[in-house]
Amino acid sequence: MMNLYSGTTDPFSHRCRIVLFEKGMDFEVIDVDLYNKPEDIAVINPYNRVPVLVDRDLVLYESNIINEYIDERFPHPQLMPPDPIMRARARQLLHTFEHELFSHIEALEANQKGVDKTRTHVRDHLTQLAPIFTKQKFMLGDEFSMLDVAIAPLLWRLEHYGIELPKAAAPMMKYAERIFSRQGFIDALTPSEKVMRR
Repeated sequence: MMNLYSGTTDPFSHRCRIVLFEKGMDFEVIDVDLYNKPEDIAVINPYNRVPVLVDRDLVLYESNIINEYIDERFPHPQLMPPDPIMRARARQLLHTFEHELFSHIEALEANQKGVDKTRTHVRDHLTQLAPIFTKQKFMLGDEFSMLDVAIAPLLWRLEHYGIELPKAAAPMMKYAERIFSRQGFIDALTPSEKVMRR
């Protein structure tokens, strides 16, 4: 049985919960209060952050690494492309998401000074991605993939972070609704996350 130490409002933990529910596996989610973390988190993850996956003797942290491990260990449904070229492109895009979007999560969560600039950056970057969805259902085409998993928690939290997408991003919002209606996504939401969107 896999154990996932997961923050109840943490977007990175949310990604891992989505993958676990999409796979329909046996696992246990251990809810972690981000403001009062148990000491064992620092013991199993030197960065003292969630998510952390414990699978027998294996301990993994960082959501993208956890998710690739789960995908390789339980290949149905496959979330990373089987083709090496497409897989490399997917990893490149995941890296871009981390740098361009998810590196700003801390500032958005803390609602720090200068957060308006951060909101604008995230809004503009998502708007640039919107045209993709006039031609295809998901990030990599017609199949739901790890890229959709990676970006979904941010799209779910836009209102919560005070980010409003312009009309030009309408295809992006339609895409978001497609993800939000998936059973795996719905099952992965914590009560605290459910109230983030009206």
